[in-house]
Amino acid sequence: MNGGGRQQPGTTHAGGARRGGSGVPGGRRKQRVSMADVATLAGVSSQTVSRVSNGHPGVVDSTREHVLAAMRELGYRPNSAARALRYGRFNTIGVILFSLASTGNSRTVEAIATHAAAEGYAITLIPVDVPTQDNVLGAFTRMGELAVDAVIVIIEIHLLDAGTVTLPPGVHVVIVVDSDAGDRYSVVDTDQADGARRAVHHLLDLGHRTVWHVTGPRTSYAAQRRAQAWRATLQEAGRPVPPPLPGDWSAESGYAAGLALADEPDCTAVFVANDQMALGLLRALHERGRVVPDEISVVGFDDIPDSAFFIPPLTTVHQDFAEVGRRCVQRVLVQIRENQTSLPGTDLVPTRLVVRSSTASPAPGR
Repeated sequence: MNGGGRQQPGTTHAGGARRGGSGVPGGRRKQRVSMADVATLAGVSSQTVSRVSNGHPGVVDSTREHVLAAMRELGYRPNSAARALRYGRFNTIGVILFSLASTGNSRTVEAIATHAAAEGYAITLIPVDVPTQDNVLGAFTRMGELAVDAVIVIIEIHLLDAGTVTLPPGVHVVIVVDSDAGDRYSVVDTDQADGARRAVHHLLDLGHRTVWHVTGPRTSYAAQRRAQAWRATLQEAGRPVPPPLPGDWSAESGYAAGLALADEPDCTAVFVANDQMALGLLRALHERGRVVPDEISVVGFDDIPDSAFFIPPLTTVHQDFAEVGRRCVQRVLVQIRENQTSLPGTDLVPTRLVVRSSTASPAPGR
């Protein structure tokens, strides 16, 4: 490291002029701090500054800290455009999605952003209001204009498998939650079917004769997978399959379903396709005097943070959104670093059942 007598970038030089300026008020604008300035202040080579700037692992921690301190002191910002031209990368991942309103989508975006940042990448988010082929292609065009290295598409409804939307060829892309698109694209999803099976088996193991179901929207892939697994699990166990009650992910729709189920004397257990609908259902049952879990057991899906504070605390299927986000980022980084197109295949993230106070064995004789 250089001693304390080194010249600081931006200090006065011979003739009274400041480096990067005219030396008089109203002179020309101060020049951009360069990598050489940082190297001088930190007492290292420009190559070392470059390695720190690009997140290269082969730098001693103490040296890295000196360089980062020099960057902060000088206000140095790496020239991302120049770096992209040199390395062919922008260190940015685009995210296209059709809704931020759902719990799953918002938490998945949060996880993607967190894991991308840990890898030295930023994200650029483009929402698509109406999921049509033109809008999706328009979003990809915008992503190209914004200079991203790859794209993660969060699709919560049937599009790719229905042939409604296809993605541009040759793009680094990972799909989150879209039906059976794994035969053409790299897909990451929660194991929806296994989560639903866990919920139904839990209620049957408690002694309930059958399990009613409040579904998500008909257009939702996740809702469809959960409903199919609910039905198949009951059929495999030789139990009657009650008619499902439709929902739309909202607490309001769960409330409407709860009012209907409160009038079903044979209903002792309900699997609800998400926690928000379960919240509405719990309120409806309470208003109708049906005690949970003494008279009706309730299981949700998602394990949102608030579910532990429902009355009663909700038994639910936990989705690991952080792991979904991590796997999305890792898959897309492999494509970027190895210059691959989207490799077909589906990566399912396991679920787990979180048992709380909203489930119990049915009352004797039920």
